[in-house]
Amino acid sequence: MLKTLLGASAVWVFAAQAAIAFDTSAKQALLVDTSTNTVLLEKAAYEKMYPSSMSKLMTLYVLFERLKQGGLSLDDQFLVSEKAWRKGGSKMFVRVNEYVSIEDLIRGIIVQSGNDACIVVAEGLAGSEKAFAELMNKKAEEIGLKGSHFVNSTGWPDDEHYMTAEDLYLLSHKLKTEFPDYYPYFAEEKYTYNNITQFNRNKLLSKGIGVDGLKTGHTEVAGYGITLAADQDGRSLVLVVNGLDSETARMDEGERLLQHGFRDFVALQLADAGTQVDTADVWMGEKDTVSLSVAEDLHVSLPRNGQDELRYIASYDAPLQAPIEAGTHVGTLRLVRGETELKSVPLMAAESVEASGFFGRIRQNLAHSLGL
Repeated sequence: MLKTLLGASAVWVFAAQAAIAFDTSAKQALLVDTSTNTVLLEKAAYEKMYPSSMSKLMTLYVLFERLKQGGLSLDDQFLVSEKAWRKGGSKMFVRVNEYVSIEDLIRGIIVQSGNDACIVVAEGLAGSEKAFAELMNKKAEEIGLKGSHFVNSTGWPDDEHYMTAEDLYLLSHKLKTEFPDYYPYFAEEKYTYNNITQFNRNKLLSKGIGVDGLKTGHTEVAGYGITLAADQDGRSLVLVVNGLDSETARMDEGERLLQHGFRDFVALQLADAGTQVDTADVWMGEKDTVSLSVAEDLHVSLPRNGQDELRYIASYDAPLQAPIEAGTHVGTLRLVRGETELKSVPLMAAESVEASGFFGRIRQNLAHSLGL
């Protein structure tokens, strides 16, 4: 059964907005309002791409999880191998055969984007960078990164080392929400190690627009990319862009898209989990109907201006067969604007309905036969 919940009541009819025409020069992009789990902008977000140093976020996830589990502390130290010391690209400038604290290595990866720091962590945790890449892949599968594969800890270009913008969004959101003790490192704007001061390549940290992370990336083959997280007025956005032409373009596009998300969209809490939204007919029950409620919060972010109407479409097999236990999932409530489904949440029985007794079944069968 499909049932559109409109009618005279304004409870389930809301003024929505036509989609805002907004594009980006990035080759891949994904902008998500994590406050409502709503995609605000998407461009090639599900295609595989070279993540460059943005894949260092996976290295950090593995490290943060180990720290959170208590197997390591920030004061523990790892030995710098010759391989780590010799690694090219961006560096923390560790010295061969010295011991470096995990806290210094975290800052070296986040602020200085040190390839050498990543390899020190990889070897310290797994014995070799190859073995660590296997840990990265295993953890990626566990946390639902479906379009990623890692062969190194640094993001060094390799045809077998790739991610999607969607996976980078998921990873960034997890880093921010699962590791509150370590996430603040992403907001640090500079760090000095071995008397060498380097500045965070994420220049938006100092722009006063609520940015508190995460990571830049750049290689010749991938172009310039960045993952950003920002908070304004109780809303949280995560942005991933990649394939831009310059460092300036990366910063400008990052700021422009974040401001677009905050300025042009509004977060709506349409229904909290447990809100009753409909009733369904019941067959062979002590009651003829049962109330239905949403099993999850129905929150969404929508453009601020426009004329389109939101529709709520309840889908379930009716009549529902008794007995029915409260909390049983019986269907789906879809939030639709025009021909586009914005979000769907499970529908559940808000109450229990016992099966009718012998005489009740006779009554219902008779009523059904007579078309009553």
